[in-house]
Amino acid sequence: MPSDTARPMDRTVGLRGAVLLGLGSILGTGVFVSLGLAVGVTGTWAVPALCLAAVLAAFNALSSAELAASHSVSGGTYAYGYRYLGPDFGFGAGLAFLLAKSASAAAAAIGLSGYVLAGVGLDTALTNPVASAVVVAMTGLVVLGLRRANPVNAALVTITLLGLIILGAMALLSPAGEQVENPTTPFAPAGFLEATALLFVAFTGYGRIATLGEEVRSPRRTIPRAIILTLLVSTCLYLAILTGGLHVLGAAQFADATTRTAAPLQAVAARLGAPWLSLLVIVAAVTAMAGVLLNLILGLSRVVLAMGREGDLPRRLGQLDRSGQPLAASLCVGAVIAAMAAFGGLALVWSFSAFCVLIYYAITNLAALRLSADARLYHPIIPALGLVGCLGLSVWLQPLIILSATAILASALVLRRLLKIGLG
Repeated sequence: MPSDTARPMDRTVGLRGAVLLGLGSILGTGVFVSLGLAVGVTGTWAVPALCLAAVLAAFNALSSAELAASHSVSGGTYAYGYRYLGPDFGFGAGLAFLLAKSASAAAAAIGLSGYVLAGVGLDTALTNPVASAVVVAMTGLVVLGLRRANPVNAALVTITLLGLIILGAMALLSPAGEQVENPTTPFAPAGFLEATALLFVAFTGYGRIATLGEEVRSPRRTIPRAIILTLLVSTCLYLAILTGGLHVLGAAQFADATTRTAAPLQAVAARLGAPWLSLLVIVAAVTAMAGVLLNLILGLSRVVLAMGREGDLPRRLGQLDRSGQPLAASLCVGAVIAAMAAFGGLALVWSFSAFCVLIYYAITNLAALRLSADARLYHPIIPALGLVGCLGLSVWLQPLIILSATAILASALVLRRLLKIGLG
Protein backbone atom coordinates (compact mmCIF):
# COMPACT_ATOMS: atom_id res chain seq x y z
CA MET A 1 0.00 0.00 0.00
CA PRO A 2 1.27 3.55 -0.69
CA SER A 3 3.10 4.71 2.37
CA ASP A 4 1.81 7.61 4.53
CA THR A 5 4.98 7.71 6.63
CA ALA A 6 7.08 9.91 4.35
CA ARG A 7 7.64 13.56 5.20
CA PRO A 8 4.54 15.56 4.12
CA MET A 9 4.89 18.15 1.38
CA ASP A 10 4.57 21.88 2.08
CA ARG A 11 1.04 23.25 1.63
CA THR A 12 1.70 26.21 -0.67
CA VAL A 13 -1.10 26.03 -3.27
CA GLY A 14 -4.19 28.20 -2.79
CA LEU A 15 -7.53 28.33 -4.62
CA ARG A 16 -6.27 30.42 -7.55
CA GLY A 17 -3.22 28.23 -8.06
CA ALA A 18 -5.30 25.05 -7.89
CA VAL A 19 -7.80 26.38 -10.48
CA LEU A 20 -4.97 27.39 -12.84
CA LEU A 21 -3.39 23.95 -12.47
CA GLY A 22 -6.74 22.34 -13.23
CA LEU A 23 -7.33 24.53 -16.28
CA GLY A 24 -3.78 23.88 -17.45
CA SER A 25 -4.53 20.15 -17.36
CA ILE A 26 -8.03 20.40 -18.90
CA LEU A 27 -7.53 23.00 -21.64
CA GLY A 28 -5.35 20.94 -23.90
CA THR A 29 -6.01 17.98 -26.11
CA GLY A 30 -9.70 17.84 -25.18
CA VAL A 31 -10.70 21.21 -26.56
CA PHE A 32 -8.34 21.11 -29.54
CA VAL A 33 -9.16 17.62 -30.86
CA SER A 34 -11.84 15.70 -28.93
CA LEU A 35 -14.66 18.07 -29.91
CA GLY A 36 -14.07 17.14 -33.53
CA LEU A 37 -13.91 13.44 -32.70
CA ALA A 38 -17.28 13.67 -30.92
CA VAL A 39 -18.84 15.53 -33.84
CA GLY A 40 -17.61 12.77 -36.14
CA VAL A 41 -19.45 10.19 -34.04
CA THR A 42 -22.74 11.98 -33.32
CA GLY A 43 -22.84 15.17 -35.41
CA THR A 44 -24.66 18.15 -33.90
CA TRP A 45 -25.73 15.99 -30.94
CA ALA A 46 -22.19 16.58 -29.65
CA VAL A 47 -23.54 19.70 -27.89
CA PRO A 48 -25.89 17.86 -25.48
CA ALA A 49 -23.31 15.05 -25.25
CA LEU A 50 -20.83 17.63 -23.98
CA CYS A 51 -23.31 18.79 -21.35
CA LEU A 52 -23.92 15.20 -20.20
CA ALA A 53 -20.18 14.58 -20.02
CA ALA A 54 -19.79 17.71 -17.88
CA VAL A 55 -22.49 16.47 -15.47
CA LEU A 56 -20.77 13.09 -15.12
CA ALA A 57 -17.44 14.87 -14.64
CA ALA A 58 -19.03 16.89 -11.82
CA PHE A 59 -20.18 13.70 -10.04
CA ASN A 60 -16.71 12.21 -10.36
CA ALA A 61 -15.10 15.48 -9.32
CA LEU A 62 -17.15 15.63 -6.13
CA SER A 63 -16.25 12.01 -5.34
CA SER A 64 -12.57 12.83 -5.92
CA ALA A 65 -12.91 15.92 -3.75
CA GLU A 66 -14.35 14.13 -0.73
CA LEU A 67 -11.76 11.36 -1.05
CA ALA A 68 -8.97 13.92 -1.26
CA ALA A 69 -10.36 15.78 1.73
CA SER A 70 -10.65 12.58 3.76
CA HIS A 71 -7.32 11.07 2.66
CA SER A 72 -5.19 14.06 1.67
CA VAL A 73 -2.12 12.36 0.22
CA SER A 74 -0.71 12.36 -3.28
CA GLY A 75 -1.55 9.50 -5.58
CA GLY A 76 -5.24 9.97 -6.35
CA THR A 77 -7.33 6.82 -6.80
CA TYR A 78 -4.22 4.63 -6.64
CA ALA A 79 -4.03 5.58 -2.96
CA TYR A 80 -7.80 5.67 -2.40
CA GLY A 81 -8.25 2.22 -3.92
CA TYR A 82 -5.61 0.75 -1.63
CA ARG A 83 -7.09 2.34 1.46
CA TYR A 84 -10.82 1.83 0.93
CA LEU A 85 -11.12 -1.14 -1.46
CA GLY A 86 -7.96 -3.24 -1.27
CA PRO A 87 -4.67 -3.76 -3.12
CA ASP A 88 -6.19 -5.15 -6.33
CA PHE A 89 -8.39 -2.10 -6.76
CA GLY A 90 -5.50 0.23 -5.95
CA PHE A 91 -3.28 -1.50 -8.47
CA GLY A 92 -6.10 -1.57 -11.06
CA ALA A 93 -6.69 2.15 -10.61
CA GLY A 94 -2.98 2.90 -10.89
CA LEU A 95 -2.60 0.84 -14.06
CA ALA A 96 -5.79 2.26 -15.61
CA PHE A 97 -4.46 5.75 -14.87
CA LEU A 98 -1.10 4.96 -16.49
CA LEU A 99 -2.76 3.53 -19.61
CA ALA A 100 -5.31 6.33 -19.89
CA LYS A 101 -2.89 9.18 -19.42
CA SER A 102 -0.23 7.61 -21.62
CA ALA A 103 -2.83 7.46 -24.40
CA SER A 104 -3.87 11.04 -23.62
CA ALA A 105 -0.25 12.12 -23.83
CA ALA A 106 0.08 10.41 -27.21
CA ALA A 107 -3.08 12.20 -28.36
CA ALA A 108 -1.59 15.51 -27.18
CA ALA A 109 1.56 14.87 -29.18
CA ILE A 110 -0.47 13.91 -32.28
CA GLY A 111 -2.65 16.99 -31.89
CA LEU A 112 0.35 19.27 -31.39
CA SER A 113 1.96 17.80 -34.49
CA GLY A 114 -1.26 18.22 -36.46
CA TYR A 115 -1.64 21.90 -35.61
CA VAL A 116 1.99 22.67 -36.44
CA LEU A 117 1.90 20.79 -39.76
CA ALA A 118 -1.43 22.33 -40.72
CA GLY A 119 -0.10 25.77 -39.86
CA VAL A 120 3.00 25.48 -42.04
CA GLY A 121 1.27 23.54 -44.81
CA LEU A 122 3.29 20.31 -44.59
CA ASP A 123 2.05 16.82 -45.44
CA THR A 124 -0.21 15.40 -42.72
CA ALA A 125 1.38 11.98 -43.36
CA LEU A 126 4.18 13.27 -41.14
CA THR A 127 1.84 13.71 -38.16
CA ASN A 128 2.73 10.46 -36.33
CA PRO A 129 6.52 10.59 -36.86
CA VAL A 130 6.63 14.23 -35.74
CA ALA A 131 4.43 13.43 -32.73
CA SER A 132 6.76 10.61 -31.67
CA ALA A 133 9.78 12.90 -32.05
CA VAL A 134 8.07 15.53 -29.90
CA VAL A 135 7.54 12.95 -27.14
CA VAL A 136 11.19 11.88 -27.29
CA ALA A 137 12.34 15.51 -27.11
CA MET A 138 9.99 16.32 -24.22
CA THR A 139 11.10 13.22 -22.31
CA GLY A 140 14.69 14.31 -22.81
CA LEU A 141 13.90 17.71 -21.35
CA VAL A 142 12.21 16.07 -18.35
CA VAL A 143 15.23 13.83 -17.78
CA LEU A 144 17.46 16.90 -17.95
CA GLY A 145 15.44 18.53 -15.21
CA LEU A 146 12.79 20.67 -16.96
CA ARG A 147 9.80 21.39 -14.74
CA ARG A 148 6.66 23.42 -15.25
CA ALA A 149 6.57 25.98 -12.45
CA ASN A 150 3.36 27.71 -11.40
CA PRO A 151 4.25 31.09 -13.02
CA VAL A 152 4.98 29.31 -16.31
CA ASN A 153 1.73 27.35 -15.99
CA ALA A 154 -0.20 30.58 -15.41
CA ALA A 155 1.36 32.20 -18.48
CA LEU A 156 0.60 29.22 -20.74
CA VAL A 157 -2.97 28.93 -19.47
CA THR A 158 -3.48 32.64 -20.13
CA ILE A 159 -2.30 32.28 -23.73
CA THR A 160 -4.58 29.29 -24.25
CA LEU A 161 -7.60 31.00 -22.68
CA LEU A 162 -7.04 34.15 -24.74
CA GLY A 163 -6.82 32.21 -27.99
CA LEU A 164 -9.90 30.08 -27.24
CA ILE A 165 -12.05 32.99 -26.05
CA ILE A 166 -11.26 35.06 -29.15
CA LEU A 167 -11.86 32.09 -31.48
CA GLY A 168 -15.16 31.19 -29.80
CA ALA A 169 -16.44 34.77 -29.87
CA MET A 170 -15.52 35.33 -33.52
CA ALA A 171 -16.97 31.98 -34.59
CA LEU A 172 -20.28 32.57 -32.80
CA LEU A 173 -20.61 36.12 -34.17
CA SER A 174 -19.65 35.27 -37.74
CA PRO A 175 -22.14 34.47 -40.54
CA ALA A 176 -22.99 30.77 -40.70
CA GLY A 177 -20.89 28.73 -43.10
CA GLU A 178 -22.38 26.87 -46.02
CA GLN A 179 -23.90 23.64 -44.71
CA VAL A 180 -23.58 20.68 -47.07
CA GLU A 181 -25.60 18.40 -44.80
CA ASN A 182 -28.76 18.65 -42.76
CA PRO A 183 -27.86 21.08 -39.93
CA THR A 184 -29.53 18.74 -37.39
CA THR A 185 -28.03 15.23 -37.33
CA PRO A 186 -30.51 12.36 -36.72
CA PHE A 187 -30.24 11.09 -33.17
CA ALA A 188 -28.51 7.71 -32.71
CA PRO A 189 -28.24 6.56 -29.06
CA ALA A 190 -25.07 4.50 -29.58
CA GLY A 191 -23.21 7.34 -31.27
CA PHE A 192 -24.46 9.85 -28.70
CA LEU A 193 -23.23 7.79 -25.75
CA GLU A 194 -19.90 7.04 -27.44
CA ALA A 195 -19.44 10.77 -28.03
CA THR A 196 -20.26 11.46 -24.38
CA ALA A 197 -17.56 8.99 -23.35
CA LEU A 198 -15.04 10.65 -25.67
CA LEU A 199 -15.92 14.12 -24.36
CA PHE A 200 -15.75 13.00 -20.73
CA VAL A 201 -12.00 12.57 -21.10
CA ALA A 202 -11.73 16.25 -22.02
CA PHE A 203 -12.74 17.18 -18.46
CA THR A 204 -10.56 14.79 -16.49
CA GLY A 205 -7.75 17.26 -15.91
CA TYR A 206 -9.58 18.22 -12.71
CA GLY A 207 -8.06 15.06 -11.25
CA ARG A 208 -4.78 16.99 -11.16
CA ILE A 209 -6.32 19.13 -8.41
CA ALA A 210 -7.38 16.11 -6.35
CA THR A 211 -3.83 14.71 -6.48
CA LEU A 212 -2.57 17.91 -4.83
CA GLY A 213 -3.90 16.69 -1.49
CA GLU A 214 -0.57 17.21 0.29
CA GLU A 215 0.19 20.58 -1.34
CA VAL A 216 -3.08 22.53 -1.03
CA ARG A 217 -3.88 24.83 1.88
CA SER A 218 -7.10 23.78 3.70
CA PRO A 219 -7.69 20.86 1.32
CA ARG A 220 -11.16 20.00 2.66
CA ARG A 221 -12.38 23.45 1.58
CA THR A 222 -10.05 24.39 -1.26
CA ILE A 223 -10.09 21.21 -3.37
CA PRO A 224 -13.89 20.98 -3.90
CA ARG A 225 -14.15 24.69 -4.72
CA ALA A 226 -11.22 24.55 -7.13
CA ILE A 227 -12.62 21.51 -8.93
CA ILE A 228 -16.10 23.01 -9.39
CA LEU A 229 -14.71 26.38 -10.58
CA THR A 230 -12.42 24.60 -13.04
CA LEU A 231 -15.29 22.53 -14.44
CA LEU A 232 -17.57 25.56 -14.80
CA VAL A 233 -14.99 27.61 -16.70
CA SER A 234 -13.95 24.74 -18.96
CA THR A 235 -17.56 23.72 -19.74
CA CYS A 236 -18.52 27.24 -20.80
CA LEU A 237 -15.44 27.50 -22.98
CA TYR A 238 -15.99 24.07 -24.56
CA LEU A 239 -19.61 24.93 -25.39
CA ALA A 240 -18.57 28.21 -27.01
CA ILE A 241 -15.88 26.52 -29.13
CA LEU A 242 -18.08 23.57 -30.12
CA THR A 243 -21.15 25.59 -31.08
CA GLY A 244 -18.94 28.15 -32.83
CA GLY A 245 -17.16 25.44 -34.80
CA LEU A 246 -20.46 23.86 -35.86
CA HIS A 247 -21.79 27.29 -36.81
CA VAL A 248 -18.81 28.06 -39.06
CA LEU A 249 -17.97 24.67 -40.56
CA GLY A 250 -20.99 22.44 -40.07
CA ALA A 251 -20.76 18.96 -38.56
CA ALA A 252 -19.36 17.16 -41.60
CA GLN A 253 -16.51 19.61 -42.25
CA PHE A 254 -15.71 19.91 -38.53
CA ALA A 255 -15.36 16.12 -38.27
CA ASP A 256 -13.46 15.86 -41.56
CA ALA A 257 -10.89 18.44 -40.44
CA THR A 258 -10.23 16.35 -37.32
CA THR A 259 -9.73 13.17 -39.35
CA ARG A 260 -7.51 14.72 -42.00
CA THR A 261 -5.28 17.06 -39.99
CA ALA A 262 -5.96 16.48 -36.24
CA ALA A 263 -6.37 20.29 -36.14
CA PRO A 264 -10.10 21.14 -36.35
CA LEU A 265 -9.90 24.51 -34.62
CA GLN A 266 -7.27 25.66 -37.10
CA ALA A 267 -9.81 24.88 -39.83
CA VAL A 268 -12.39 27.01 -37.98
CA ALA A 269 -9.91 29.89 -37.72
CA ALA A 270 -8.95 29.57 -41.39
CA ARG A 271 -12.63 29.71 -42.46
CA LEU A 272 -13.03 32.97 -40.53
CA GLY A 273 -10.45 34.51 -42.87
CA ALA A 274 -8.19 36.24 -40.33
CA PRO A 275 -4.54 35.09 -40.72
CA TRP A 276 -3.62 36.42 -37.30
CA LEU A 277 -6.40 34.29 -35.75
CA SER A 278 -5.03 31.12 -37.36
CA LEU A 279 -1.61 31.94 -35.93
CA LEU A 280 -3.09 32.63 -32.48
CA VAL A 281 -4.96 29.31 -32.50
CA ILE A 282 -1.81 27.41 -33.52
CA VAL A 283 0.22 29.10 -30.77
CA ALA A 284 -2.53 28.39 -28.21
CA ALA A 285 -2.75 24.76 -29.33
CA VAL A 286 1.01 24.23 -29.18
CA THR A 287 1.42 25.88 -25.77
CA ALA A 288 -1.58 24.00 -24.35
CA MET A 289 -0.69 20.55 -25.65
CA ALA A 290 3.03 20.94 -25.01
CA GLY A 291 2.16 21.85 -21.44
CA VAL A 292 -0.22 18.90 -21.11
CA LEU A 293 2.42 16.56 -22.54
CA LEU A 294 5.07 17.84 -20.14
CA ASN A 295 2.71 17.56 -17.17
CA LEU A 296 1.70 14.03 -18.13
CA ILE A 297 5.27 12.80 -18.56
CA LEU A 298 6.18 14.32 -15.20
CA GLY A 299 3.07 13.01 -13.44
CA LEU A 300 3.15 9.53 -14.96
CA SER A 301 6.82 9.08 -14.14
CA ARG A 302 5.99 9.79 -10.49
CA VAL A 303 3.13 7.29 -10.52
CA VAL A 304 5.43 4.67 -12.07
CA LEU A 305 8.02 5.52 -9.41
CA ALA A 306 5.47 5.03 -6.62
CA MET A 307 4.15 1.77 -8.08
CA GLY A 308 7.70 0.51 -8.54
CA ARG A 309 8.47 1.24 -4.90
CA GLU A 310 5.38 -0.69 -3.82
CA GLY A 311 6.25 -3.65 -6.01
CA ASP A 312 3.26 -3.13 -8.31
CA LEU A 313 5.72 -2.52 -11.17
CA PRO A 314 9.34 -3.71 -11.54
CA ARG A 315 11.43 -2.47 -8.62
CA ARG A 316 13.94 -0.89 -10.99
CA LEU A 317 11.29 1.67 -11.93
CA GLY A 318 10.98 2.68 -8.28
CA GLN A 319 14.61 3.80 -7.99
CA LEU A 320 16.10 7.28 -8.27
CA ASP A 321 19.33 8.05 -10.10
CA ARG A 322 22.35 9.74 -8.53
CA SER A 323 20.81 13.18 -8.98
CA GLY A 324 17.64 12.11 -7.17
CA GLN A 325 15.46 11.89 -10.31
CA PRO A 326 13.30 8.94 -11.45
CA LEU A 327 15.34 8.34 -14.61
CA ALA A 328 14.17 4.78 -15.30
CA ALA A 329 10.52 5.68 -14.72
CA SER A 330 10.76 8.75 -16.96
CA LEU A 331 12.39 6.80 -19.79
CA CYS A 332 9.82 4.02 -19.52
CA VAL A 333 6.93 6.50 -19.64
CA GLY A 334 8.48 8.35 -22.56
CA ALA A 335 9.04 5.15 -24.53
CA VAL A 336 5.42 3.98 -24.10
CA ILE A 337 3.97 7.36 -25.10
CA ALA A 338 6.33 7.70 -28.08
CA ALA A 339 5.27 4.24 -29.34
CA MET A 340 1.58 5.13 -29.02
CA ALA A 341 2.16 8.42 -30.84
CA ALA A 342 4.10 6.70 -33.62
CA PHE A 343 1.65 3.90 -34.38
CA GLY A 344 -1.75 4.99 -33.05
CA GLY A 345 -4.32 7.11 -34.83
CA LEU A 346 -5.85 10.04 -32.99
CA ALA A 347 -9.30 8.44 -32.65
CA LEU A 348 -7.76 5.14 -31.51
CA VAL A 349 -5.58 6.53 -28.72
CA TRP A 350 -8.31 8.89 -27.54
CA SER A 351 -10.89 6.09 -27.37
CA PHE A 352 -8.42 3.87 -25.50
CA SER A 353 -7.84 6.70 -23.05
CA ALA A 354 -11.60 7.16 -22.64
CA PHE A 355 -12.20 3.53 -21.65
CA CYS A 356 -9.34 3.44 -19.15
CA VAL A 357 -10.34 6.80 -17.65
CA LEU A 358 -13.91 5.57 -17.16
CA ILE A 359 -12.61 2.47 -15.35
CA TYR A 360 -10.33 4.64 -13.22
CA TYR A 361 -13.20 6.90 -12.13
CA ALA A 362 -15.51 3.95 -11.58
CA ILE A 363 -13.01 2.83 -8.94
CA THR A 364 -12.91 6.41 -7.60
CA ASN A 365 -16.67 6.44 -7.10
CA LEU A 366 -16.63 2.95 -5.60
CA ALA A 367 -14.02 4.10 -3.09
CA ALA A 368 -16.11 7.18 -2.27
CA LEU A 369 -19.07 4.93 -1.48
CA ARG A 370 -16.92 3.29 1.20
CA LEU A 371 -16.36 6.55 3.10
CA SER A 372 -17.81 6.69 6.59
CA ALA A 373 -20.73 9.02 7.24
CA ASP A 374 -18.61 11.56 9.13
CA ALA A 375 -16.02 11.64 6.34
CA ARG A 376 -18.54 12.40 3.59
CA LEU A 377 -18.91 15.84 2.11
CA TYR A 378 -21.88 14.92 -0.10
CA HIS A 379 -24.82 12.51 -0.26
CA PRO A 380 -23.81 8.98 -1.37
CA ILE A 381 -26.08 9.38 -4.42
CA ILE A 382 -23.26 11.45 -5.97
CA PRO A 383 -20.67 8.63 -6.18
CA ALA A 384 -23.45 6.14 -6.98
CA LEU A 385 -24.48 8.16 -10.05
CA GLY A 386 -20.84 8.62 -10.97
CA LEU A 387 -20.21 4.87 -10.79
CA VAL A 388 -23.26 4.02 -12.91
CA GLY A 389 -22.36 6.73 -15.42
CA CYS A 390 -18.76 5.59 -15.84
CA LEU A 391 -19.59 1.91 -16.24
CA GLY A 392 -22.59 2.71 -18.45
CA LEU A 393 -20.60 4.88 -20.88
CA SER A 394 -17.64 2.51 -21.06
CA VAL A 395 -19.62 -0.17 -22.90
CA TRP A 396 -20.49 2.17 -25.80
CA LEU A 397 -16.93 2.60 -27.00
CA GLN A 398 -15.58 0.51 -29.89
CA PRO A 399 -15.51 -3.24 -29.08
CA LEU A 400 -11.82 -3.56 -30.05
CA ILE A 401 -10.92 -0.83 -27.55
CA ILE A 402 -12.96 -2.45 -24.78
CA LEU A 403 -11.52 -5.92 -25.39
CA SER A 404 -7.88 -4.82 -25.67
CA ALA A 405 -7.94 -2.56 -22.61
CA THR A 406 -9.80 -5.16 -20.54
CA ALA A 407 -7.32 -7.84 -21.58
CA ILE A 408 -4.37 -5.66 -20.54
CA LEU A 409 -5.88 -4.82 -17.17
CA ALA A 410 -6.96 -8.40 -16.44
CA SER A 411 -3.60 -9.88 -17.51
CA ALA A 412 -1.74 -7.40 -15.33
CA LEU A 413 -3.90 -8.22 -12.31
CA VAL A 414 -3.36 -11.97 -12.79
CA LEU A 415 0.37 -11.51 -13.27
CA ARG A 416 0.58 -9.35 -10.17
CA ARG A 417 -1.23 -12.02 -8.12
CA LEU A 418 1.12 -14.73 -9.40
CA LEU A 419 4.20 -12.65 -8.67
CA LYS A 420 2.95 -11.81 -5.17
CA ILE A 421 2.33 -15.51 -4.51
CA GLY A 422 5.78 -16.43 -5.85
CA LEU A 423 7.52 -13.76 -3.78
CA GLY A 424 5.48 -14.71 -0.76
